[in-house]
Amino acid sequence: MTGPEIRELHTVEDLDTVALLYADIWGTEPDNSPLSAEVMRALSHAGNYVAGAYEDGRLVGASVAFYGDPIGISLHSHITGASQGRGLGLALKLHQRQWALARGLKRITWTYDPLIRRNAYFNLVKLGARPEEYLTSFYGAMEDAINGGDESDRVLTAWDLTAPPEPSVPETFELPADAVHGVRNYDGRPEIGTTDADTVLIDLPDDVEALRQQDAGAARAWRLAVRHTLGPLLAEGARVVGFHGRRSYVVHRTPTPAA
Repeated sequence: MTGPEIRELHTVEDLDTVALLYADIWGTEPDNSPLSAEVMRALSHAGNYVAGAYEDGRLVGASVAFYGDPIGISLHSHITGASQGRGLGLALKLHQRQWALARGLKRITWTYDPLIRRNAYFNLVKLGARPEEYLTSFYGAMEDAINGGDESDRVLTAWDLTAPPEPSVPETFELPADAVHGVRNYDGRPEIGTTDADTVLIDLPDDVEALRQQDAGAARAWRLAVRHTLGPLLAEGARVVGFHGRRSYVVHRTPTPAA
């Protein structure tokens, strides 16, 4: 079975189709797409990355990225959307990787909602990318069907293109005996623990997108719990080194040298 056809897009007609696809994925009105055709046209014309994935001639995924800082080193992937469960997201990211390497770039960055388990698994395990910075309410409140009015906390994540493209993070870690839970999933709600250890686990909810519709209070509790544990850990220089059991960030803190 062959994969999708992926190609760069430039025409207004193609970009109009991308805007409609994004509106459908994010659950917005067609005239209020997360990214307009006009902006994509400008980015494409300026030499940035705008690409679509096609199956049987039909657009099923798209990705938009632009050059970032440091200049000549980094590409920032702003938005990628595709039909789920068919490997389209991975195909788009690998195409984007080759595009960046052909232009001498060494890393790709992007942001994602740290509460969404499938995205955390995809980014850390499938790609081997690493969260670097916690960004509180990065876009403000977002009213689309995916975000449901929640604050748009994001983690800035970096993908090292100088490393092999194979997954570099195991799905299950051999956790040290003294690992602690900074956040534990207790009967669907977050239970705050301690972060006073070299290895800290931060659980995620089963499906925060559904939870926003069913129990906004619980979704808000998860937002704050992860914000107030993962955020300070990243700010102090701790590293997310894995995603354990498809549920938990594994965060490694650098021990403080003895006086």
